[in-house]
Amino acid sequence: MHEERGGPPALRTILLTAAAMLAFAANSLLCRLALQQASIDPASFSSIRLVSGALTLAVIVRLGPARASQARADWLAAAMLFAYVAFFSFAYLSLSAGTGALILFGAVQLTMFGVGLRSGERFGPIACIGLFLAVAGLFYLVSPGVAAPPLLGATWMAIAGVAWGVYSLRGRGVADPLAATASNFARAAPLALLLSLLLAARAQADAGGVALAIASGALTSGIGYVIWYSALPGLSAMRAATVQLSVPPIAAFGGVVFLSEAITPRLAVASGAILGGIALVLASRSRKARP
Repeated sequence: MHEERGGPPALRTILLTAAAMLAFAANSLLCRLALQQASIDPASFSSIRLVSGALTLAVIVRLGPARASQARADWLAAAMLFAYVAFFSFAYLSLSAGTGALILFGAVQLTMFGVGLRSGERFGPIACIGLFLAVAGLFYLVSPGVAAPPLLGATWMAIAGVAWGVYSLRGRGVADPLAATASNFARAAPLALLLSLLLAARAQADAGGVALAIASGALTSGIGYVIWYSALPGLSAMRAATVQLSVPPIAAFGGVVFLSEAITPRLAVASGAILGGIALVLASRSRKARP
């Protein structure tokens, strides 16, 4: 049974969305740990991430139930996936974690909200309050420590955000999320390998960096994106954009647990605002604007 796009998401969609956000947050932690400690260069991290994700998904597709047809080749989605992975990695060479998160998710929201508004989606009063609360919480979490970012790094992260927004929207109409994600990874991996070849003179990687890149590609990217693609058909463009605001506070709490970062009152208040705002948006009804 398909849920009505305008009504509250079904329980299956909510659970899939929550699992995807956890995977995205874990992926962020893996990327930060590898790139900020300089255990691997951005191009190599991107290549290993996409190649390991492509291999993992290929195995899952092969071992899964037989499919009548293969996923349609979507080179735009593959290009957006490559752009997101590559620009995200290079941006964090010069941006702090807070600045990068603000630029990335700001670009994602603008992209997905813009598409939603263009297609006629509108928020009701409760959803507007929820959206404002979530965005305010995100700014409260990352803005106080944000200095003027390097122009090049900020541009790279903005491009990564737009690419991720477009990639997410491309997944809303796919009939087979697993096959589509496997196809996208298989087409994006050669692009990353070409980038690594062009920047071979700057390549560096130790065992820890390679392991983090493999975990990022096989687990939190490949499988995580399959879960996200499975959730997207039950979400409007605006809801899909809003729910991704949960990733920064989840990643921040993950840093507390796994990276020994301190819990602050600001973190707790901002996370409550973001998650509470998302709950209001998901519980409300979106509507189509009349011509």
